Amino acid sequence: MPITDILLLAVLVVLALQVFILLRKSGSHELGARLDALKDDNERLQRTLREEQRAGREELQQGFDRFRNHVGEQLTGMSRQQAERIDGFGQRLAALTDSTSAGLQTLAQRLADDARKSREELTLALNRFGEQQQQRLGALTADNEKRMGEVRATLEAKLGAIQQDNAAKLEQMRATVDEKLQSTLETRLGQSFQIVTRHLEAVQQGLGEMRNLATGVGDLKRVLTNVKSRGIYGEVQLGALLEQMLTPDQYESNVATVPGSSERVEFAICMPGQQDGGRLYLPIDAKFPVEDYQRLLDAQDAADADAAALAGRALELRVREEAKRIAGKYVAPPHTTDFAVLFLPTEGLYAEVIRRPGLFENLQRDHRITIAGPTTLSALLNSLQMGFRTLAIAKRSSEVWSVLGAVKTEFGKFGDVLDKVKKKLDEAGKHIDATGVRTRAIERRLRSVESLTEDEADDLIGAVLPSPGTDDEEDSET
Repeated sequence: MPITDILLLAVLVVLALQVFILLRKSGSHELGARLDALKDDNERLQRTLREEQRAGREELQQGFDRFRNHVGEQLTGMSRQQAERIDGFGQRLAALTDSTSAGLQTLAQRLADDARKSREELTLALNRFGEQQQQRLGALTADNEKRMGEVRATLEAKLGAIQQDNAAKLEQMRATVDEKLQSTLETRLGQSFQIVTRHLEAVQQGLGEMRNLATGVGDLKRVLTNVKSRGIYGEVQLGALLEQMLTPDQYESNVATVPGSSERVEFAICMPGQQDGGRLYLPIDAKFPVEDYQRLLDAQDAADADAAALAGRALELRVREEAKRIAGKYVAPPHTTDFAVLFLPTEGLYAEVIRRPGLFENLQRDHRITIAGPTTLSALLNSLQMGFRTLAIAKRSSEVWSVLGAVKTEFGKFGDVLDKVKKKLDEAGKHIDATGVRTRAIERRLRSVESLTEDEADDLIGAVLPSPGTDDEEDSET
């Protein structure tokens, strides 16, 4: 708020107070006169205040004008000084640039002179070094030629002596070798005749073994060409695998898997059934279609594609028929599994059957028959053996749970016994506390009684109370 407004308010307040005082002290006529006087004073005061305000504004405007002029003059002077300094700096920079350029030119000239002198000195030094090396090489070459001549002469002399010595020694060795060769030749010829005789005997023996082997091969061929013999061969191999991989109670032979049927499968794996004590059979039958397989091998060896394709289709048809026959004779859920295993006794036959496109999947889908070779059947039997072990562990785990249940029951009884013992101990503790109270009461009563020495006390009550050692002996005896 400006000072003039403050003064005006103060004047108005003073006038109001004067009017109030005058109203209390005088009448209406005097009040009117005084009001007129106050009005005149007020008008004069207002004019005075307006004049002072106008004068103050004029002074303030003049002060602002002087300040603006002063600031403008200072800025002009500073600009002029700054321009002068910039001009001086430019002149100094130009002088520095000129001096630097001159110095660089001088330095470049000096460097060029030094480089030229260095090249000249290096050229002279290299020329001197080349001349020195040429001289040294010439001297070294002459020295080497001289030494090589001496070495050559020495070597020729020594080689001549060595040749003469070697000729004499060779003549001596030839005579010695002729003598020893004659005796050795006679000895070796005799030994060679003996060795040849033994070898002929061994060859004769080998021919006899070859005849026996040919006889065995013929017998094997007759076995493989006989249907019954082939079946026995596959059955024997299957039985050997089962005997190696499973225990006797885990499989059976010649089993009637279908109730009321006379058809018996060669082998069946005994698997746990759904009911306790029941059995579920997995039928396994061995087949060996050697004629079809042999025709296929002969066609492949002869590189006859048509014959090989025909023999392959015949083999595939034979395997399908055998799978269908096994499924119809031996698979009867829930007495058996819903699938059976067709065992092929050789890996080559198994590989050829597996190689037929879609045959393995079709047999599983249409007839629920799984084809297995020796290696595949071993893996299957190993998996079943692991399953049997897992089942045995599960059965034993149920027994363990039963034992744990019994232990839990006994542990509950043991907890009851512990609670009873705790109660008895608490009661004994209470009795001991009561005894301690009585003991302290007796001690308070006996404080006024004079104590005796240990000897006197022993004399008085030793015969009545037993000694601590006697108590221990009695306790140990009891």
